[in-house]
Amino acid sequence: MKSRCLVMSLVLLCVGAIDKSTPAAETLDRTPRTAVMSAFEPEWTELKATLSGREDHLVNGTIFATGTIEHQPVVLFLSGISMVNAAMNTQLALDRFTVKRIVFSGIAGGVNPDLEIGDVVVPDEWSQYLEAVFAREKAGRYVLPGFAGEALANFGMIFPQPVQIAMGRHEPEKHFWFPVDAQLLKIARSAAGAVVLNDCTPEHKCLPHKPKIVIGGHGVSGQAFIDNAAFRKYARKTFDANVLDMESASAAQVAYANKTPFIAFRSLSDLAGGGAGENEMGTFFQLASDNSAAFVREFLKRLP
Repeated sequence: MKSRCLVMSLVLLCVGAIDKSTPAAETLDRTPRTAVMSAFEPEWTELKATLSGREDHLVNGTIFATGTIEHQPVVLFLSGISMVNAAMNTQLALDRFTVKRIVFSGIAGGVNPDLEIGDVVVPDEWSQYLEAVFAREKAGRYVLPGFAGEALANFGMIFPQPVQIAMGRHEPEKHFWFPVDAQLLKIARSAAGAVVLNDCTPEHKCLPHKPKIVIGGHGVSGQAFIDNAAFRKYARKTFDANVLDMESASAAQVAYANKTPFIAFRSLSDLAGGGAGENEMGTFFQLASDNSAAFVREFLKRLP
């Protein structure tokens, strides 16, 4: 009888352990806000300067600054450079703040040969070019393992694959593309005509053209900083990409998984290896950052 009771007690204990839910992370601010994120310091210099009523919250080493920009409640933060940092801190913002939508503001490399440094691009879809199989070489050709597909063209041994999204007990969803929110894209279109973009740096290094705004098209992201003309051409041809960066697609994926509207504003600081000389980012990163921020501020003005 004692052994039977002991067994029953252990069963109930195990059931209790299975049913016990993980406590939710503490919500630090209950005001519904637009999360405005950037990757590194120069990208949020202009945005920080326009933040009113700032209050800082430190979470896992990341500063989340709440306040308003253009009378819109926001939480402003730096994700850090790279896909992993962007995904990690996007989720952290969603867990700790009351986020209505996610906006990314930053710089990128230009892939479309019709675009120039200083232009601001707002893609309608994002993909990940390094979600891939690095195939083995056999008898002078690349051979994929049996489980991998060849839906997109390869770049040497690199064969892009769809991202898999966990779906509980169901089979994972597979996605090559993560669309931005249609309503946010519509607001961006309405704001584009009111934005004035810089064409000179504070050091008076000026572009030979007036920057423009492009709404729509594709963006791609990956862990690598691209400064390679051949890969630039590949990304344009294979993904029909306008821009290439290191964070947006991962933030878009996290937003999709959390059913949160997402949009990214990216201004060209360089041509991802397409320029005639040395990479231009070191000269134009602040100009590009400020152009993206100017568009984001006008966009925030028009949010409902």
